[in-house]
Amino acid sequence: MDVTGTPGQSSVTLEQDADGIVVLTLDMPGRSMNVLNEKLTAPLSEAIERVASDGSVKGVVITSGKPQFLAGADIDRVYAITDPAHAFGLSQAYKALLRRLETCGKPVVAALGGTALGGGLELALACHYRVAIDDASAKFGLPEVKLSLLPGGGGTQRLPRLIGIQASLPLMLEGKQLRPAQAKQAGIIDELVKGRDELLARAKRWCIENPGPIQPWDNKKFKWPGGDSKHPANVQMWAIAPSMADARSYGNYPALTDIMSCVFEGGLVDFDTGCEIESRYFADCVVNQVSKNMIGTLWFQLNAINKGKSRPEGFEKTRVRKLGVLGAGMMGAGIAYVSAKAGIDVVLLDTRQALADQGKTYSEGLLDKAIERSRATPGDKTALLDRIKTTTSFADLEGCDLVIEAVFEDREIKADVTRKAEAVISKTATFASNTSTLPITGLAKASGRPEQFIGLHFFSPADRMPLVEIIVGDKTSKETLAKGFDYVQQIRKTPIVVNDSRGFYTSRVFGTYLMEGLTLLAEGQHPRSIEVAGLQAGMPVGPLALHDEVSMSLSLHIMKQTKKDFVDEGREYEGHPGDAVVIKMVKELDRPGKKAGKGFYDYPQGGKKHLWPGLAQAFTLAAEQLSQQEMIERMMFAQANEAARCFEEHVVTTVADANIGSIFGWGFAPFQGGALQYINAYGVAGFVARAQQLAAKYGQRFEPARILQRMAAEGRRFE
Repeated sequence: MDVTGTPGQSSVTLEQDADGIVVLTLDMPGRSMNVLNEKLTAPLSEAIERVASDGSVKGVVITSGKPQFLAGADIDRVYAITDPAHAFGLSQAYKALLRRLETCGKPVVAALGGTALGGGLELALACHYRVAIDDASAKFGLPEVKLSLLPGGGGTQRLPRLIGIQASLPLMLEGKQLRPAQAKQAGIIDELVKGRDELLARAKRWCIENPGPIQPWDNKKFKWPGGDSKHPANVQMWAIAPSMADARSYGNYPALTDIMSCVFEGGLVDFDTGCEIESRYFADCVVNQVSKNMIGTLWFQLNAINKGKSRPEGFEKTRVRKLGVLGAGMMGAGIAYVSAKAGIDVVLLDTRQALADQGKTYSEGLLDKAIERSRATPGDKTALLDRIKTTTSFADLEGCDLVIEAVFEDREIKADVTRKAEAVISKTATFASNTSTLPITGLAKASGRPEQFIGLHFFSPADRMPLVEIIVGDKTSKETLAKGFDYVQQIRKTPIVVNDSRGFYTSRVFGTYLMEGLTLLAEGQHPRSIEVAGLQAGMPVGPLALHDEVSMSLSLHIMKQTKKDFVDEGREYEGHPGDAVVIKMVKELDRPGKKAGKGFYDYPQGGKKHLWPGLAQAFTLAAEQLSQQEMIERMMFAQANEAARCFEEHVVTTVADANIGSIFGWGFAPFQGGALQYINAYGVAGFVARAQQLAAKYGQRFEPARILQRMAAEGRRFE
């Protein structure tokens, strides 16, 4: 029977067997996954009351009618909350439901057929025993921190009491998701079985064998595994853990502190008081601007992109069966690896066989590491490497659905390989350039079929970076864009779509961060302060270290190419104040970057990199040093303002592509929700006013984009 009495309409159904064991099945109509909202919690609460008060019920098995168990909270519902009292009430209500379940006096088993995350795992933790199918695709964890939230259904209280404070903290602070075997080893899952029939049978049997269970934390003799917060083994950890977290996050992620506070304070009080403490911190997270930023971008906007928001309609989904990669350097080798990993046959081509083979060796190295970490088997390695054919012959590209050139950023070289490849591949095949800066429309002039020419800009290292920027040239057809979009999703990357321009979107905006750091150095700001300001802003690496990684010799090459192109187009190249630093570092000081072992940093063999001591002499320190906040705002405003210009010029056409592209592409501070969301959160009118102040003080590059001035006047924001 179902709880509401309307067959087929309830999210929760109950079936009682001859032994008095009730199987309570979660199965929300019209949804691919169960989520926590009123449509599930209301009938679930009613079901729990029914089984708790029915003397004929001897035990309860909670399972799912869907492949996955329960995904967690309904993010739409959480995102809409602006009143902390509302958030507190919801958290308390769900905990009351779970508390009723675990104290009903009857054995309750979670029969987990698949993934249980967030509130889903919290429901499982409120059961007396947890049985799961040993399916490698299933995941278990409390990943709320990734949206700047914390577990609000008792997770910060049950998990530490179950497996210990020190074992539970990394799972919550890092949002780790465990496979079934890992979850069992951690003590979260009690037992693994092979299939669904065995799952329910074992769950029922446990109920029969354990008629009077009690949760560990409700036992008067309960002792914390590894000790509570006052235990000497944990006191030392608590003395350093907050400062370690702050050192990594620079205080930008309040959920980290709130999670630690929940666990620490919960470790000093009884279970029910700990749960109330958790609800208060949960409310703080929910209404915090950081969670609004991250949910808006990393949940809603990312899901919209992954569902094909930027893909042209009217074209059937396609799959690449055979891929050609021109250039077996690190980028080409990485593209070959991720494509072969997705089951695509790859032809990896270079000018010499040794270079092509070296590119394949890159995949071999990645696979060896995966085997060491039990993420792959020797069989997986053999199968993947067998899909990569190395060659120097363009004739081997015959039959390729897609060819990606990943050669040096030089128009002549790119034009040459384009012509050679197109002479072999079929008329329906797509040709893509992996250029990071050169306009696609110009590169497509070397193509005999520019409508099938597109940009696929990968980020280094391609095997780890999640984004691919798809660049549409003036003549690129919608069908070609659809094929490019499908390929990016086929290799499990996130695609954003941009229109053609110099530097496109990501390289163009990313460059402003690097160049503002160089400008600060030229002005005499202390290099260490510049680097720390970048980190405090939420960027993954300081601008000087990042420029070393990118290579200033490459920056100089791009600068020269840009100047040449401007002359050819009859335009004047204005340049950037940071250009002089690049020229000086490369031409005068012979310190082009990390690859040469010397740049803004020294890179001693076997030692840690450190700022080059000669920077103080090369760039004299100013008598008056700027505040950290001033430098942070300069770096962030430079990026956000340029992103707005790209939106104004239709280089990037959706807010989602702009925000996700900034976070996934070059690491724009995730807690800000992306480059355009930074402006929203700052307030468009406030951003314009501050940008005008910066422009008056530091130069025209900070003059707010025209679109921002219009939006401020009209009271609009990016939507």
